Parts: sequence; structure tokens; C-alpha cells
Amino acid sequence: MNTNDPAGFWIRFGALVLDAIIVGVPLAIIAHALGVKYVTDIISFLYTLLTPVLWNGYTIGKRICGIRIVKISDGLPPSLGTMLLRHIVAGLIYGFTLGIALIVSATMVAAREDKRSIHDFIAGTEVVHERL
Repeated sequence: MNTNDPAGFWIRFGALVLDAIIVGVPLAIIAHALGVKYVTDIISFLYTLLTPVLWNGYTIGKRICGIRIVKISDGLPPSLGTMLLRHIVAGLIYGFTLGIALIVSATMVAAREDKRSIHDFIAGTEVVHERL
């Protein structure tokens, strides 16, 4: 039986917005100032891929919002392989469906009781409120 408290759409969206502001905006300013292309995309990808692996399932935005990514099987933080599934495989699906799967995924988080999205199912993860 799952005893985790799943994080819903708005708190997950808020964490994403915080990550974009705290990490994305400074990266974009630095990349623009240096005149380099794609550095923001590469560093942002590495940030979202590696930070949860190295920081117990958190990104900065998730930490501020009090939510984190865990593996559904054991409640442990995601591994690198788990995060690769979550980002690359799911990203390919979202791209191949021209964003339709992304809309379906957001609807799943909003409507499902377990609040799991397509990328959560692919990687065997869930986003939960941290236990106090």
C-alpha cells in the first residue's frame, strides 16, 4: 500500500516555474552575454536530469515547494537510469505526439488520484510531498 502523499498539478507546476526562474533565467542571461548558443538547453537538461539523482529527488524548485521525486517501488530517490527514462524516453513520446501526450500527462496529474503522469509511469516514479 502506498503511504506517500502525491503532489498535484499546481504544486508541481509551481516547482517548475521556480526552477525556470532560479536556474533558467540566470543561465539565459549568461549565455546571451557570452554569445553562446544552446548552452542554456544543455545545462538545463543536465540540471533536471542530475539534480534529483544527486539531491535525494529534489530540484531547487521542488525543495522550495516541499516535493520530491521518488521511485514508486521503494520510495527511494531516482537513479540516473530512472531519470534518463523520465526525461529522454518521455521527451521522445511528447515530441512524437507533437505535444498531445504532454497535455494528456498534465491532465493525468490533475485528475488521477495518484497524480502520476506519463513520464512517471515510464520511469516508475511519483512526485510526493516530503515527509516531515
